[in-house]
Amino acid sequence: MASSGVNVLRYSALGLGVVYGFYHQRQIYASDRAAAAQREYEHKQQLIAQAKKAYAAKHKPAVAASSSASQDINSSSFDLESFIAQLDKA
Repeated sequence: MASSGVNVLRYSALGLGVVYGFYHQRQIYASDRAAAAQREYEHKQQLIAQAKKAYAAKHKPAVAASSSASQDINSSSFDLESFIAQLDKA
């Protein structure tokens, strides 16, 4: 038979192990919840970026920015023939 001091030590160790297990499990769950929230936030950012890209593509102006540089009269790459051709089309 074990003495009462040994039993107290055994049950104290058991109690401390249960408390530590509970604490450790809460830490694991908290880190999992934080990681899930981060993944959800990144997914929402990705969806917003896709929506912005789709909106920009849908509402894109008819004249491209690269061709507007050659249509600018003050630009060094101004092309009079293409400018007149654009006016004829309109």
